[in-house]
Amino acid sequence: MSLVFFTDRDLGKKFPEILREAGLTVERHADHFAADTPDEQWLEAIGRHRWIAITHDGRIRCKPNELSAVMRHCVPLLVVIGHAPYPELAQAFVATRTRILHFIDQHEPPYIAKVYRPSASDVEKNPAAPGRIELWHPIKK
Repeated sequence: MSLVFFTDRDLGKKFPEILREAGLTVERHADHFAADTPDEQWLEAIGRHRWIAITHDGRIRCKPNELSAVMRHCVPLLVVIGHAPYPELAQAFVATRTRILHFIDQHEPPYIAKVYRPSASDVEKNPAAPGRIELWHPIKK
């Protein structure tokens, strides 16, 4: 089965466009939902479609109703971490693609994982350096 990534409305238009240009299959929030659709509603749909959600909203883990929706609807959720223009975050996501795909292959949803950009020193050495991905929720003991 081919992976489909779903970008939350907070990532705008350029982020999913860059992912598509890199060969990933991407569905945008705006193509399926109204701008004011509650997160719980689109999370339910993502779980039903078995898509992989991408957001920049790191607070989603701290909102009981949204965290519950992720877990209840078996959503694999990737949170892009960092304060940078969305095109830079998208390029970092693409550079980290191999690690992200490996992570997805190794983890059964539901989960929330953080996707980090590579460090500035790594990028200085190699402009195409990958970032890293870490499980954020649920915490494995």
